[in-house]
Amino acid sequence: MAKVVRVLAVLLPLLPAALMTPAAAQPAPLPWTGSWETAPSGTVAALPGAAVRNVVHLSVGGTAVRVRLSNRLGTRPLRLGAVTVALRRAAGPAALPGTLRTATFHGAQEVTVPPGADAVSDTVPLPVPPAADLLVTVYTPDDSGPATYHRSALQTSYLAPAGAGRAADEDGTAYALTTGHWYYVTGVDVRGPAAGSVVAFGDSLTDGNGSTPDTNRRWPDRLAQRLRGHRLGILNAGISGNRLLRDGTGPSALARLDADALDRAGVRALVVFEGINDIKGTPQAHDPAAYADAYRALVARAHARGIPVVGVTLTPYGGYPAWTPAGEDVRLRVNALIRTGGVFDAVADADAAVRDPADPTRIRPAYDPGDHLHFNDAGMAAVADTVRDALTRPPLALLPAGPRHSVVVSPQLSEP
Repeated sequence: MAKVVRVLAVLLPLLPAALMTPAAAQPAPLPWTGSWETAPSGTVAALPGAAVRNVVHLSVGGTAVRVRLSNRLGTRPLRLGAVTVALRRAAGPAALPGTLRTATFHGAQEVTVPPGADAVSDTVPLPVPPAADLLVTVYTPDDSGPATYHRSALQTSYLAPAGAGRAADEDGTAYALTTGHWYYVTGVDVRGPAAGSVVAFGDSLTDGNGSTPDTNRRWPDRLAQRLRGHRLGILNAGISGNRLLRDGTGPSALARLDADALDRAGVRALVVFEGINDIKGTPQAHDPAAYADAYRALVARAHARGIPVVGVTLTPYGGYPAWTPAGEDVRLRVNALIRTGGVFDAVADADAAVRDPADPTRIRPAYDPGDHLHFNDAGMAAVADTVRDALTRPPLALLPAGPRHSVVVSPQLSEP
């Protein structure tokens, strides 16, 4: 034993210093944050053989992306023959040269998604700036049955009917048809220095009905603009026709809460703006206690994940064909619960922001697109301001700690 000790004493000083120095701790990878979302609202006939070039508008940027695709409402296995991502070149379906990337799934370029399931791609090394338009192209070679989609995109996307090999096209020539839906894609996450995401959870008022198409003027888009300096991603989980208490267009709020909100990347707050379709829909729900129970259930499930919840008051709909005095009474009682019932961590009083002082049962004429229910661009901006205040002021004060950062994107990836 003494001989072994003497040999080590001779050899150890001869070893390279690098081998004798403790390994330096590797920096933790930057986190994933949700930058864009849409919630599945139903199904439509599949487009076998077509490539769909979905146009989506990011909120925060990063150094890499991953995409979320869904067969959640499908009834048969969904075969995705190719998925690509690229920054969009100005308007239209063309990719910014040099930015098109192929998305893989566990290393494979094809993936089959079981019915009722979602798929998340591997990391795609593509730097993206905040407020970028991203092209998410999906090629479906087969008829996989009903396609999970989002009906009211308020965004023009593009179709190549003969889609084989076209997902990798930088040129948009093959994408001769247009659509107002988003097919299969339900989210884009970014890896970078973002401070987390906020989920806007609601119905058509959040989905954007009444705002100008192809301009990103829904209230969650406006909120993203207002919070860009704070590095918060904004995710739009609105579904036109959605209901709080029962299935309507898409699963009920209670049924879809996890998939469309709590399971998203980097969620720091949930904003709930839902209930008007229960008041005016068929059958109508006129028991305020049912709304209270549903809101408390949503909040309890969010709190179990450490996520605070902002409640948004229900806005006027006087003049809309389904308005009734009984429904108005329910709206006022539900709003009293939201404001003073202690259910939510903070309150955004959209009702006070958009109602007409001359007739509080109606939206201000300057905010009304004409149907007396939804909001035009100015009304969307007013709601965004109200939600921003609820997020960034006490009691919630959801502001990221530490210095603000920006994502540096190489010049060749910048918009011309």
